[in-house]
Amino acid sequence: MRALIWFLGLCFFAVAAALLAHYNDGVVFVVLPTWQASFTLNFLLLALFLAFLFGYGFVRSIAFTLTLPARARAWRTTRRHKQGDDALGEAIRLLFEGRYGHALRAAESAWQAQHMPDIAALIAARAAQRLREPEKVKLWLERAESVLPRIAASDMIAAETALEQGDFQSALARLERLQGRHIAALRLELRARQQLGDAEGMLKLLRQLEKRGGMQAEPAAAIRRKAHEMALAQRQEDAALLLAYYDGLRHSERSPRLTLSVCRHLARLGEEVRAAKLIEAALAEGEWSSDLAALYGELGTGDSSAEVEDALAVSRTLTARIAAADGWLMRHPEDSRLLLTLGRLCERQKLWGKAQSYLEAALALKPSRETCLTLARLMDTLGDTTRANRLFRQAAECDNPP
Repeated sequence: MRALIWFLGLCFFAVAAALLAHYNDGVVFVVLPTWQASFTLNFLLLALFLAFLFGYGFVRSIAFTLTLPARARAWRTTRRHKQGDDALGEAIRLLFEGRYGHALRAAESAWQAQHMPDIAALIAARAAQRLREPEKVKLWLERAESVLPRIAASDMIAAETALEQGDFQSALARLERLQGRHIAALRLELRARQQLGDAEGMLKLLRQLEKRGGMQAEPAAAIRRKAHEMALAQRQEDAALLLAYYDGLRHSERSPRLTLSVCRHLARLGEEVRAAKLIEAALAEGEWSSDLAALYGELGTGDSSAEVEDALAVSRTLTARIAAADGWLMRHPEDSRLLLTLGRLCERQKLWGKAQSYLEAALALKPSRETCLTLARLMDTLGDTTRANRLFRQAAECDNPP
């Protein structure tokens, strides 16, 4: 359409010029001392027009010649940028394909072309990090930071590299430089604090991740349980600190495994009565745990003398424990470890018949080395050495735990 308009315009201009020249009869006289000339007005107009075209072309050619160096530089820059853009795109594609060696070389080409050098350096650093080459990672991160000093991506890559090398403090130092840490940074920090055993830091990060929807419920529960176990292990030499920490937990966080860990620490510290009370409360309020029931039968009563009043207290304690375990048995009659616990408690209370019946029921449900040994010792105490020996042999052949 545009070409047609130009063509029509030129035709109109040519017709107008021809008509004007046809009806123009003017003559121009040029008189100078000793010289004069005359020619038509049409010739003068044509000469002036041609002179203008020649002068314009001459000036443009000079200007074009003078700008040739700049044009050459601009062309080389454009060509270099195009090569860098192609290399950068190739590096990104290769990085996503997992061809990290090729991606590193393509990113180096983009860096040499100085086309988006910060991005090229970051891609090269990421490729080197995937190739497990920390020295190259450091080099490319330094190049990236020389272009853009405060760049979050370089801190993330450096933190990941430090984590892989086991330098957890350096990883945390890098992550702390980030302002308003996002979910990926929080996950990296959580990994670092897990390795450092920072239970309080792990719990704090877990709350932030769950609030932002950055972690699913099951992995979060496992990490939270591990953090609590770390915190309990750090307090395992002080019963008061153990109980204070455990009491400060929400009921939803008091898993049977965590309660078992607390009770074992308390038993080791000689606080077996407190451990038994914790087990009773945990099994009354929370989910059932055969491990807790088994530990309940192993706990002592705090008896350390042979005085009559202490013996009576021990007897009352054992009777109460047997009653509690009998209540659990009504709800879990098929639990062999609970039957083993009742057998042990009755044996300590010298209720030989009940102890034998509980242990035989446990052995019938699930034969185990511990049950065989406990029943064998009971038979030996009762004088049935033949059966005791048979049970000892059965225990030696039994592989599975109680």
